Amino acid sequence: MFHVKVITSAFLILLFWCGISLYGALSGWWLKPLAAPGDTAAFLDTSKSLLHEHSKGNAALILLEKGTVFAEHFAASKDSINRDTLFPAASMSKWLSAYAVMKLVDQGKIDLDNPASRYLSRWQLPPGDFDNDKVTVRQLLSHTAGLTDGLGFGDYERHEIIPSLEESLRHPRASSGDKTIKLGRAPGSEWDYSGGGYLILQLIAEEVSGLGFHTLMQQSVFDPLGMSRSTYDYLGKIPNISSSYDAMGNPAPIYQYAASAATGLSTSAADMARFVQSQLNNNGNGSPLSQTTLASMRMPHGQMFGIDIWGLGTILYAPTENGDFIYGHDGANDPAINSSVRINPDNGDAIIVLVTGHKTLATMLGFEWTLWQSGYPDFLLMDRAITSAYIPMAIGALVILLLSLLAYKGRK
Repeated sequence: MFHVKVITSAFLILLFWCGISLYGALSGWWLKPLAAPGDTAAFLDTSKSLLHEHSKGNAALILLEKGTVFAEHFAASKDSINRDTLFPAASMSKWLSAYAVMKLVDQGKIDLDNPASRYLSRWQLPPGDFDNDKVTVRQLLSHTAGLTDGLGFGDYERHEIIPSLEESLRHPRASSGDKTIKLGRAPGSEWDYSGGGYLILQLIAEEVSGLGFHTLMQQSVFDPLGMSRSTYDYLGKIPNISSSYDAMGNPAPIYQYAASAATGLSTSAADMARFVQSQLNNNGNGSPLSQTTLASMRMPHGQMFGIDIWGLGTILYAPTENGDFIYGHDGANDPAINSSVRINPDNGDAIIVLVTGHKTLATMLGFEWTLWQSGYPDFLLMDRAITSAYIPMAIGALVILLLSLLAYKGRK
């Protein structure tokens, strides 16, 4: 019977160790930050090396320390770029769109908990198995409305005519497969990333304000913050842009985007620095939103596996020491567009990375910055965190096996 007890004990201890190892992975135990805590210069040096090692196109990097620009760095393979060079922001567009929606909330034109249908006349969600009138603006902002489209909007070639907003809502061009913007589960029941939800928010913003979305963004966000370069215009007709490259560094087409609120913004590193600074100190940077409203945008609304990951238009990357969240937004699009902004409200530090020519480089640096700032990995690259558990898990398993063998032989 003794050998059965040894095997059983070893198995239970092994399960326990595997659980501890995975918990450690999610807590960042097995990952090494790029620099010591607080050493911004060292983090910058390593980040610059990673940019030059991996970038196949163009990359812009800005680090802020205590709300002030600490350093700027630009890596270009073929172009001449600077802080005012325009990059496509991809899904980071959603964050700024949410900002404009929250401005309408502050003005009393939108109630976050009203049915979204109350603000819509030009289009409505198609009938289905769930009550469309249960969808609120708050849920659309936080991807908890029950929409299961998972868009992913497709690009438009330079010569193509961009469809109307209503046509995009009825027949969205997806980056893969056929998608329909409709309820796939009960509103408020789960978190599901939905590009379609932000197309609906774009229509709500237009209907409530009486303005076209581009005009609304210019008046409510870009002009007040001095974001003079940010635009939804086609980049192929604008000077000082980052050329488009695929993941191998080959020249690629510059596309148009129909879903402005969800993915159509182009912006510069300098403009995003202004936007970030407005989040940190609205009194000194002309922010249209109060600090109370800005703080409400990073209150948890969406969860994955019980972990808070989404606010009202913001991604919640990791908890901070003061009980807040490192927050911001990432974006990715074809052919190889990637963007990332992360802010630590505890200390006013932030990172901005805009990339063309690599699918994940901006998100990778954002992940490293979050780990360096908080000690925690963020969920966007959770596979890397889990992979970090493999070696300690294997070492622990080997130790458990050896000790079990020794115990068994000792008893014999």
